[in-house]
Order: sequence, then C-alpha cells, then structure tokens
Amino acid sequence: MQKRIHIKKGDTVMVITGESKGQKGRVLEVDRNKNRAIVEGVNMVSKHTKPNAKAPQGGIMKKEAPIHLSNLMLIDPTSGKPTRIGKRLNEKNKLVRYSKKSEEEIK
Repeated sequence: MQKRIHIKKGDTVMVITGESKGQKGRVLEVDRNKNRAIVEGVNMVSKHTKPNAKAPQGGIMKKEAPIHLSNLMLIDPTSGKPTRIGKRLNEKNKLVRYSKKSEEEIK
C-alpha cells in the first residue's frame, strides 16, 4: 500500500521549520518510501566531485538535498500563503486536493 502524501512533483511549497525555514521552491522529486522531497533551491549542500564529463573541472558543487515532507507546506494558489490540504470529490466524482484556507481546488 502506498503512503498518502500531501505534496506532489511540481507543487510550490514553503519550508516551515529547519535551517531553510521560510524558503519557497518547486518540488522536483518526491520519495514516497523515505517521506522526503527535493525542492528547487532549498536545503543546498556542498558535494565534492571528481572531474567527469558533466563537470570537467570537478571541485565543490552545490546540490539540493532531500527534505522531510513534514517540514513542507503547500502554497495556496490564490493567496500565495502556506495552507493545509484536504481531499474531496468534485463534480465529476473524482477525488481532488483543495486548499483549506481558500477552499479552492488545487490542480
């Protein structure tokens, strides 16, 4: 059985706690098994790399590290503020996510 998560790839989220608190970014990848997500420009770490085809110089590269889903909150599409997520049936009897703050459906 898959775990239920409130965040999907492509969502805009805000970090609510930790070293990157207050930063916003787009979700690049979600790992359901580890309950973690990689967010663009958030939780950057330095990675030492040898020279290779991708980085001919090698050296220290900045890279996004995974962040726990409990530290992320989805940004409300209308107000631009963090919001909680609910699920409900729409007119076509399909389960959709909606913003608890504005009651708007999230695409």
